[in-house]
Amino acid sequence: MKFITLLFLCLCSLSFSQNSIENDFSEIESKVIEWRRDFHQNPELSNREFKTAEKIAKHLRSLGIEVETGVAKTGVVGILKGDQPGKVVALRADIDALPVTERNNLPFKSEVETEFLGTKTGVMHACGHDTHTAILMGVAEILSKHKDKIKGTVKFIFQPAEEGPPPGEEGGAKLMIKEGVLDNPKVDAIFGLHINSGTPAGTIKYKTEGIMAAVERFVINVKGKQTHGSQPWSGVDPILISAKIIDGLQTIISREAKLIDEAAVITVGKITSGVRFNIIPESAELIGTVRTLDPKMKEMIIRRMTEMTTTIAKAYGGEATIEFQNNTSITYNDIALVEQMLPTIQRVAGEDNVKVMKATTGGEDFSYFQEVVPGFYFFLGGMTPGNQDAFPHHTPDFKIDESGLLLGVKTMTHVALDYLNQ
Repeated sequence: MKFITLLFLCLCSLSFSQNSIENDFSEIESKVIEWRRDFHQNPELSNREFKTAEKIAKHLRSLGIEVETGVAKTGVVGILKGDQPGKVVALRADIDALPVTERNNLPFKSEVETEFLGTKTGVMHACGHDTHTAILMGVAEILSKHKDKIKGTVKFIFQPAEEGPPPGEEGGAKLMIKEGVLDNPKVDAIFGLHINSGTPAGTIKYKTEGIMAAVERFVINVKGKQTHGSQPWSGVDPILISAKIIDGLQTIISREAKLIDEAAVITVGKITSGVRFNIIPESAELIGTVRTLDPKMKEMIIRRMTEMTTTIAKAYGGEATIEFQNNTSITYNDIALVEQMLPTIQRVAGEDNVKVMKATTGGEDFSYFQEVVPGFYFFLGGMTPGNQDAFPHHTPDFKIDESGLLLGVKTMTHVALDYLNQ
């Protein structure tokens, strides 16, 4: 009889505990949407997220969470210690916006303008970082109410400059790691999510191992010989050489990269040369990106780009140099961690709503955290179900269905609790 009574009390306690969290979820949704809209209307560029950081820190402090600000310039870190000892889990959200002029007609549309690299532009959360920030603030509020259920410590990492720091500055995940964000207390595992405008709200997509590409920025400087546009034989045309180099680089992808193993991309996104229609200039500059999902393929592509750039320029009588800058590593989901936490995600979202995806050639500096500790990064649906006109990330028309945000809060909350309690 005593056993039955004890069992009944335990079940009642568990049921009450679960209902308590579910009630918190239903109450948090409107707050998360409100926070998201505020961030969306007041976006800030990488390493300039001052007001964003203030709002985050103020919220965390109001929850009784230990807060550190100024991490990697504008980052915020919150530490929530549970009532019982255990491991340390980190949850990460990126907080920066992009130099994009918003074209939506949302009531909370961004009207912010700035100058970026000498060009006047709008500022917009055109990649959903505003939703990531609001979601993690919601998770922090939920977990702060249930410290009795936490066996260990939760570290909330609000990271600046995911899109890359301004030229000449450090920033992002690399700088956070350098400043010790994964230490004191030492993190055992880290989780992150990214909303996706092309995935229906209410669903989650994931992939074991490489899910996002390593990103390299490259700069090619071509040197020719200036002359009058009417006498090309008197000079060396760096614009012509640039065209031949661009054409040649694409053959590395189309004829040398083994694309049946992994995807790879070379894109030249900017060319600068010349000042007048009738002058063949002295030099040209090409700036672009390389995306790879396999370390050996990355090594081969960079080697061949270097060989091809210098050789093509020489063949046309000029000179060229190429420099690479690593922007992200491969976003690599730890196999054991995915297997451990996938049941939690399937339980929260519903097994039919959790899908395996193919790798994407987009990049994420979350990858740097994963080089230090096991990490799991997944995609959260943010497209209105049935909508065939989803606008891509980093575009002026980008928008998100806010009905998908609550699933992000639930998933990250339960992932943190289950990881610590297992």
